[in-house]
Amino acid sequence: MKTIKLLFSFALIATLFTSCYREVIVDDYDNTPQISLNQLLGSYELWYVDINATKGYGETPFLQKAFTMSFINNNVLANNNIVGIGNTGNGFGIKVGTYDAYDMVLDVYHVIDGFETFDVYQIDSNTIELYNPNNDTSYFLDGYQRSNFDYDFVFYDNIHYFLQEYNAWEKVYTSDYGAINEFDNENFLQFLAGGNDSEFRSSQDVNGTSPNNIYWDYTGVYGVGNIAGNNKLKTLTLDYDYFDNEYFELSVINDGKIELYHPTSGTAYEFVGRGYIQFMKTTDTKGRTVTTEKLRKHRKDKVENPRENTRV
Repeated sequence: MKTIKLLFSFALIATLFTSCYREVIVDDYDNTPQISLNQLLGSYELWYVDINATKGYGETPFLQKAFTMSFINNNVLANNNIVGIGNTGNGFGIKVGTYDAYDMVLDVYHVIDGFETFDVYQIDSNTIELYNPNNDTSYFLDGYQRSNFDYDFVFYDNIHYFLQEYNAWEKVYTSDYGAINEFDNENFLQFLAGGNDSEFRSSQDVNGTSPNNIYWDYTGVYGVGNIAGNNKLKTLTLDYDYFDNEYFELSVINDGKIELYHPTSGTAYEFVGRGYIQFMKTTDTKGRTVTTEKLRKHRKDKVENPRENTRV
Protein backbone atom coordinates (compact mmCIF):
# COMPACT_ATOMS: atom_id res chain seq x y z
CA MET A 1 0.00 0.00 0.00
CA LYS A 2 2.81 2.42 0.90
CA THR A 3 4.44 1.61 -2.41
CA ILE A 4 1.22 2.44 -4.25
CA LYS A 5 0.82 5.73 -2.34
CA LEU A 6 4.42 6.69 -3.12
CA LEU A 7 3.94 5.94 -6.79
CA PHE A 8 0.68 7.93 -6.82
CA SER A 9 2.36 10.90 -5.11
CA PHE A 10 5.22 10.82 -7.62
CA ALA A 11 2.79 10.70 -10.54
CA LEU A 12 0.78 13.61 -9.11
CA ILE A 13 3.91 15.74 -8.62
CA ALA A 14 5.09 14.92 -12.14
CA THR A 15 1.68 15.90 -13.57
CA LEU A 16 1.64 19.19 -11.67
CA PHE A 17 5.21 19.95 -12.76
CA THR A 18 4.34 19.23 -16.41
CA SER A 19 1.24 21.45 -16.21
CA CYS A 20 3.23 24.30 -14.72
CA TYR A 21 5.91 23.84 -17.38
CA ARG A 22 3.30 23.97 -20.17
CA GLU A 23 1.73 27.06 -18.64
CA VAL A 24 5.07 28.83 -18.60
CA ILE A 25 5.67 27.87 -22.25
CA VAL A 26 2.25 29.19 -23.30
CA ASP A 27 2.64 32.41 -21.31
CA ASP A 28 6.09 33.02 -22.75
CA TYR A 29 5.05 32.30 -26.38
CA ASP A 30 5.97 35.17 -28.67
CA ASN A 31 3.61 35.62 -31.63
CA THR A 32 6.03 37.98 -33.39
CA PRO A 33 7.39 36.49 -36.66
CA GLN A 34 11.02 35.41 -36.47
CA ILE A 35 11.74 37.17 -39.77
CA SER A 36 11.33 40.79 -40.78
CA LEU A 37 8.27 42.01 -42.67
CA ASN A 38 10.41 42.57 -45.76
CA GLN A 39 11.60 38.96 -45.57
CA LEU A 40 8.02 37.77 -45.07
CA LEU A 41 6.73 39.71 -48.08
CA GLY A 42 9.64 38.47 -50.18
CA SER A 43 9.24 34.83 -49.18
CA TYR A 44 6.73 34.35 -52.00
CA GLU A 45 6.86 35.78 -55.52
CA LEU A 46 3.09 36.16 -55.80
CA TRP A 47 0.44 36.94 -53.20
CA TYR A 48 -3.02 35.91 -54.42
CA VAL A 49 -5.75 38.25 -53.17
CA ASP A 50 -8.52 35.98 -51.86
CA ILE A 51 -11.28 38.52 -52.34
CA ASN A 52 -13.97 36.27 -50.87
CA ALA A 53 -12.11 36.07 -47.56
CA THR A 54 -12.24 39.85 -47.08
CA LYS A 55 -13.61 41.05 -43.74
CA GLY A 56 -15.07 44.51 -43.25
CA TYR A 57 -17.34 46.86 -45.14
CA GLY A 58 -14.69 49.11 -46.67
CA GLU A 59 -12.75 48.83 -49.91
CA THR A 60 -9.12 49.48 -50.76
CA PRO A 61 -9.35 50.08 -54.53
CA PHE A 62 -5.98 48.70 -55.67
CA LEU A 63 -6.55 45.47 -53.71
CA GLN A 64 -10.03 45.14 -55.17
CA LYS A 65 -8.52 45.42 -58.67
CA ALA A 66 -5.66 42.98 -58.15
CA PHE A 67 -5.64 39.22 -58.62
CA THR A 68 -2.05 39.00 -57.36
CA MET A 69 0.36 41.36 -55.62
CA SER A 70 4.16 41.17 -55.46
CA PHE A 71 6.57 43.11 -53.26
CA ILE A 72 10.03 43.26 -54.80
CA ASN A 73 12.82 45.71 -53.91
CA ASN A 74 10.31 48.27 -52.59
CA ASN A 75 8.24 48.03 -55.79
CA VAL A 76 4.64 46.85 -55.79
CA LEU A 77 3.56 44.81 -58.83
CA ALA A 78 0.09 43.50 -59.59
CA ASN A 79 -1.84 41.36 -62.03
CA ASN A 80 -4.92 43.53 -62.49
CA ASN A 81 -5.95 41.96 -65.80
CA ILE A 82 -6.93 38.47 -66.84
CA VAL A 83 -5.74 39.14 -70.39
CA GLY A 84 -2.05 38.22 -70.44
CA ILE A 85 -1.96 36.84 -66.90
CA GLY A 86 1.09 34.61 -66.54
CA ASN A 87 2.92 36.44 -69.33
CA THR A 88 2.68 40.14 -68.46
CA GLY A 89 5.79 41.20 -66.58
CA ASN A 90 7.09 37.62 -66.54
CA GLY A 91 4.05 36.65 -64.50
CA PHE A 92 4.32 39.50 -62.00
CA GLY A 93 2.02 41.88 -63.90
CA ILE A 94 2.71 45.60 -63.96
CA LYS A 95 4.27 48.02 -61.50
CA VAL A 96 1.55 49.86 -59.59
CA GLY A 97 3.52 51.65 -56.87
CA THR A 98 6.16 51.44 -54.15
CA TYR A 99 6.14 50.37 -50.52
CA ASP A 100 7.89 50.66 -47.17
CA ALA A 101 7.85 47.85 -44.61
CA TYR A 102 8.82 48.29 -40.95
CA ASP A 103 7.90 46.44 -37.77
CA MET A 104 4.65 44.83 -38.96
CA VAL A 105 3.40 47.88 -40.86
CA LEU A 106 3.18 48.07 -44.65
CA ASP A 107 2.89 51.49 -46.30
CA VAL A 108 1.93 51.44 -49.97
CA TYR A 109 2.19 54.41 -52.32
CA HIS A 110 -0.07 53.55 -55.27
CA VAL A 111 0.33 55.54 -58.50
CA ILE A 112 -3.43 56.04 -58.82
CA ASP A 113 -5.00 55.47 -55.40
CA GLY A 114 -2.32 57.20 -53.35
CA PHE A 115 -1.15 56.27 -49.87
CA GLU A 116 -2.54 53.37 -47.85
CA THR A 117 -1.18 51.83 -44.65
CA PHE A 118 -1.74 48.32 -43.31
CA ASP A 119 -1.06 46.30 -40.20
CA VAL A 120 0.29 42.93 -41.34
CA TYR A 121 -0.48 39.67 -39.53
CA GLN A 122 0.98 36.30 -40.47
CA ILE A 123 -1.95 33.85 -40.36
CA ASP A 124 -0.04 30.70 -41.33
CA SER A 125 2.98 29.65 -43.36
CA ASN A 126 1.66 31.12 -46.61
CA THR A 127 -1.19 33.46 -45.62
CA ILE A 128 -0.99 37.06 -44.49
CA GLU A 129 -3.66 39.52 -43.47
CA LEU A 130 -3.47 43.17 -44.53
CA TYR A 131 -5.60 45.18 -42.13
CA ASN A 132 -6.41 48.74 -43.23
CA PRO A 133 -7.16 50.77 -40.07
CA ASN A 134 -8.58 53.62 -42.14
CA ASN A 135 -11.56 51.57 -43.31
CA ASP A 136 -11.48 48.70 -40.77
CA THR A 137 -11.16 46.12 -43.55
CA SER A 138 -8.87 43.09 -43.82
CA TYR A 139 -7.65 41.46 -47.01
CA PHE A 140 -6.15 37.96 -46.97
CA LEU A 141 -3.32 37.08 -49.36
CA ASP A 142 -2.02 33.57 -50.09
CA GLY A 143 1.62 33.15 -51.09
CA TYR A 144 2.85 31.26 -54.15
CA GLN A 145 5.92 30.98 -56.30
CA ARG A 146 5.39 31.60 -60.00
CA SER A 147 6.37 28.01 -60.74
CA ASN A 148 3.47 26.57 -58.72
CA PHE A 149 0.84 29.25 -59.25
CA ASP A 150 -2.11 28.09 -61.37
CA TYR A 151 -2.54 30.98 -63.79
CA ASP A 152 -4.95 28.92 -65.91
CA PHE A 153 -7.28 28.37 -62.96
CA VAL A 154 -7.36 32.09 -62.19
CA PHE A 155 -8.00 32.84 -65.87
CA TYR A 156 -10.95 30.47 -66.28
CA ASP A 157 -12.33 31.19 -62.82
CA ASN A 158 -12.62 34.87 -63.77
CA ILE A 159 -13.91 34.72 -67.34
CA HIS A 160 -16.50 37.44 -66.65
CA TYR A 161 -13.62 39.86 -65.99
CA PHE A 162 -11.82 38.68 -69.12
CA LEU A 163 -14.91 39.62 -71.15
CA GLN A 164 -14.83 43.12 -69.65
CA GLU A 165 -11.22 43.79 -70.64
CA TYR A 166 -12.05 44.92 -74.17
CA ASN A 167 -14.14 47.90 -75.21
CA ALA A 168 -15.98 45.65 -77.66
CA TRP A 169 -16.03 42.14 -79.08
CA GLU A 170 -16.45 42.07 -82.86
CA LYS A 171 -17.93 39.07 -84.67
CA VAL A 172 -15.40 37.89 -87.26
CA TYR A 173 -16.76 34.45 -88.12
CA THR A 174 -20.11 32.69 -88.47
CA SER A 175 -20.16 28.99 -89.29
CA ASP A 176 -21.76 27.76 -92.52
CA TYR A 177 -23.61 25.12 -90.54
CA GLY A 178 -26.48 25.89 -88.18
CA ALA A 179 -29.97 27.29 -88.60
CA ILE A 180 -30.65 30.96 -89.28
CA ASN A 181 -31.47 32.76 -86.03
CA GLU A 182 -31.85 36.27 -84.58
CA PHE A 183 -28.32 36.39 -83.17
CA ASP A 184 -26.90 36.19 -86.69
CA ASN A 185 -27.62 39.93 -86.91
CA GLU A 186 -25.51 40.90 -83.87
CA ASN A 187 -22.01 42.03 -84.85
CA PHE A 188 -20.67 43.52 -81.60
CA LEU A 189 -20.91 42.70 -77.91
CA GLN A 190 -19.71 44.67 -74.91
CA PHE A 191 -19.49 43.50 -71.30
CA LEU A 192 -19.49 46.38 -68.86
CA ALA A 193 -17.21 46.65 -65.83
CA GLY A 194 -18.36 48.07 -62.53
CA GLY A 195 -21.79 48.05 -60.98
CA ASN A 196 -23.08 44.50 -60.66
CA ASP A 197 -20.76 43.06 -63.35
CA SER A 198 -23.72 41.65 -65.24
CA GLU A 199 -24.62 44.22 -67.90
CA PHE A 200 -23.93 43.75 -71.59
CA ARG A 201 -24.67 45.67 -74.76
CA SER A 202 -25.01 44.51 -78.36
CA SER A 203 -24.92 46.22 -81.74
CA GLN A 204 -25.77 45.40 -85.34
CA ASP A 205 -23.36 48.00 -86.74
CA VAL A 206 -21.33 46.92 -89.75
CA ASN A 207 -18.08 45.07 -89.19
CA GLY A 208 -15.04 47.31 -88.97
CA THR A 209 -16.79 50.05 -86.99
CA SER A 210 -14.46 51.60 -84.39
CA PRO A 211 -15.44 50.72 -80.79
CA ASN A 212 -15.71 54.45 -80.08
CA ASN A 213 -18.30 54.88 -82.85
CA ILE A 214 -20.52 51.86 -82.21
CA TYR A 215 -24.20 52.51 -81.68
CA TRP A 216 -25.39 50.07 -79.05
CA ASP A 217 -28.85 48.84 -80.00
CA TYR A 218 -29.60 46.88 -76.88
CA THR A 219 -28.61 46.74 -73.20
CA GLY A 220 -29.39 43.74 -71.00
CA VAL A 221 -27.93 41.47 -68.37
CA TYR A 222 -25.69 38.46 -68.84
CA GLY A 223 -24.42 35.54 -66.80
CA VAL A 224 -21.41 33.23 -67.02
CA GLY A 225 -21.66 29.69 -65.64
CA ASN A 226 -19.61 26.52 -65.29
CA ILE A 227 -19.98 23.23 -67.13
CA ALA A 228 -19.42 20.16 -64.98
CA GLY A 229 -16.28 18.22 -65.83
CA ASN A 230 -14.76 20.91 -68.06
CA ASN A 231 -13.36 23.96 -66.29
CA LYS A 232 -12.27 25.51 -69.59
CA LEU A 233 -15.74 25.50 -71.12
CA LYS A 234 -18.27 28.01 -69.81
CA THR A 235 -21.87 28.97 -70.44
CA LEU A 236 -22.88 32.47 -71.47
CA THR A 237 -26.48 33.63 -71.22
CA LEU A 238 -27.55 36.93 -72.80
CA ASP A 239 -30.93 38.19 -71.68
CA TYR A 240 -32.71 39.61 -74.73
CA ASP A 241 -36.20 40.58 -73.58
CA TYR A 242 -37.59 40.95 -77.08
CA PHE A 243 -36.62 37.49 -78.28
CA ASP A 244 -35.93 35.64 -75.04
CA ASN A 245 -32.53 34.58 -73.67
CA GLU A 246 -29.70 33.50 -75.91
CA TYR A 247 -27.64 30.64 -74.51
CA PHE A 248 -24.08 29.81 -75.64
CA GLU A 249 -21.17 27.57 -74.83
CA LEU A 250 -18.19 29.88 -74.40
CA SER A 251 -14.64 28.76 -75.13
CA VAL A 252 -11.48 30.85 -75.25
CA ILE A 253 -9.33 30.54 -78.38
CA ASN A 254 -6.64 32.93 -77.13
CA ASP A 255 -6.30 36.12 -75.06
CA GLY A 256 -8.13 38.11 -77.72
CA LYS A 257 -10.57 35.69 -79.36
CA ILE A 258 -13.54 33.66 -78.13
CA GLU A 259 -15.96 31.17 -79.66
CA LEU A 260 -19.66 31.21 -78.87
CA TYR A 261 -21.50 28.04 -79.82
CA HIS A 262 -25.28 28.41 -80.05
CA PRO A 263 -26.78 24.98 -79.27
CA THR A 264 -30.32 25.97 -80.24
CA SER A 265 -29.36 26.71 -83.85
CA GLY A 266 -26.13 24.69 -84.01
CA THR A 267 -24.21 27.80 -85.12
CA ALA A 268 -20.69 28.73 -84.00
CA TYR A 269 -19.47 32.34 -83.86
CA GLU A 270 -16.04 33.82 -83.25
CA PHE A 271 -15.49 37.23 -81.69
CA VAL A 272 -12.27 39.24 -81.46
CA GLY A 273 -11.60 41.75 -78.69
CA ARG A 274 -11.22 45.37 -79.78
CA GLY A 275 -9.76 48.12 -77.59
CA TYR A 276 -7.87 46.39 -74.76
CA ILE A 277 -8.35 48.03 -71.34
CA GLN A 278 -5.46 47.94 -68.88
CA PHE A 279 -7.02 48.16 -65.45
CA MET A 280 -4.95 50.68 -63.58
CA LYS A 281 -4.54 53.70 -65.74
CA THR A 282 -5.16 54.98 -69.24
CA THR A 283 -4.56 58.33 -70.89
CA ASP A 284 -7.09 60.64 -72.46
CA THR A 285 -6.67 62.48 -75.76
CA LYS A 286 -4.55 65.13 -74.02
CA GLY A 287 -2.20 62.59 -72.50
CA ARG A 288 -3.56 63.00 -68.98
CA THR A 289 -3.81 59.95 -66.72
CA VAL A 290 -7.34 58.81 -65.94
CA THR A 291 -8.50 55.94 -63.78
CA THR A 292 -10.31 52.96 -65.22
CA GLU A 293 -13.00 51.48 -63.01
CA LYS A 294 -12.94 47.77 -62.33
CA LEU A 295 -13.32 46.45 -58.82
CA ARG A 296 -13.54 42.73 -58.16
CA LYS A 297 -16.96 42.01 -56.71
CA HIS A 298 -16.88 38.34 -55.92
CA ARG A 299 -17.30 38.96 -52.22
CA LYS A 300 -20.50 36.99 -51.70
CA ASP A 301 -21.44 38.90 -48.55
CA LYS A 302 -19.57 41.71 -46.92
CA VAL A 303 -18.90 40.78 -43.30
CA GLU A 304 -17.95 42.66 -40.20
CA ASN A 305 -14.27 42.73 -39.36
CA PRO A 306 -13.43 41.51 -35.84
CA ARG A 307 -9.93 42.99 -36.10
CA GLU A 308 -9.52 45.94 -33.78
CA ASN A 309 -7.02 48.65 -34.55
CA THR A 310 -4.21 47.61 -32.22
CA ARG A 311 -1.57 49.84 -33.74
CA VAL A 312 0.14 51.89 -31.03
